[in-house]
Amino acid sequence: QVQLVESGGGLVQAGGSLRLSCVASGRAGSNYAMGWFRQAPGKERDFVAGVSWTGGNTYSTDSVKGRFLVFRDNAKNTMYLQMNDLKPEDTAKYYCAASLTYRDYVPEGSKYDYWGQGTQVTVSS
Repeated sequence: QVQLVESGGGLVQAGGSLRLSCVASGRAGSNYAMGWFRQAPGKERDFVAGVSWTGGNTYSTDSVKGRFLVFRDNAKNTMYLQMNDLKPEDTAKYYCAASLTYRDYVPEGSKYDYWGQGTQVTVSS
């Protein structure tokens, strides 16, 4: 079992920055891939960024590439999403997820075993 708790969301103006955190607990070690997803009202949940279990391999989707950075600190059992130059279209609820099956990130939500409750990010224009 892995429990995930996100934090760091909020209201920010366009062009601003936020850093999301996802703290994992309940399982010894960090040998699992993690990812960030987001879901806007009326839309499907989309993969945003992912990181391998070592943190050495990361990926972000084209819509956020160059603006968002995903990384993890296994000593703190925490994954982060640094979001810069935020845009109104980034407004969504952001979820972190952990996959015990995969060591490298995977973009499919169905391949993740555990999810956090989400944190809301709202970007005003």
